[in-house]
Amino acid sequence: MGVEQAPTPKGKQAAKGLKQAAAKDERKTEADTGRPLKKSAARFEERSKSSDGKSAGAKQKI
Repeated sequence: MGVEQAPTPKGKQAAKGLKQAAAKDERKTEADTGRPLKKSAARFEERSKSSDGKSAGAKQKI
């Protein structure tokens, strides 16, 4: 849920904190690996392959 979509002030604060924590973790991971993380569809494909070496498309064909 996005910060703007949260129905209560407490929810907005929680969403903002989660977004900041995710950004911090992403920066840390990028610094550790020495390369930027892939975004959107490329990232989905990378995560899919990392689990078992098969792409998402190959998994669906089975």
